[in-house]
Amino acid sequence: MQYGVGQVVRSIAGRDNGTAYVIIRTSENYVFVADGATRKLENPKKKKFKHIQGSYNISEEIAEHIQNQTIENYMLRKFLNS
Repeated sequence: MQYGVGQVVRSIAGRDNGTAYVIIRTSENYVFVADGATRKLENPKKKKFKHIQGSYNISEEIAEHIQNQTIENYMLRKFLNS
């Protein structure tokens, strides 16, 4: 599965097992995720691809805010709670 910025993923390994996150950025082997509450945008969680489960829920609005660097933690919380 391809992972992209703004996509909702769920952690399937580690202490945060079952937690929903939004992908903030990707690298070759990792994704950096945040949820706006426990993992803020200033300190995203680095997860391996094999430790997350992707969904097909991608928010174009959130992705655009991330690209423009106008995203706030409350936006992530609101999006994940809806």
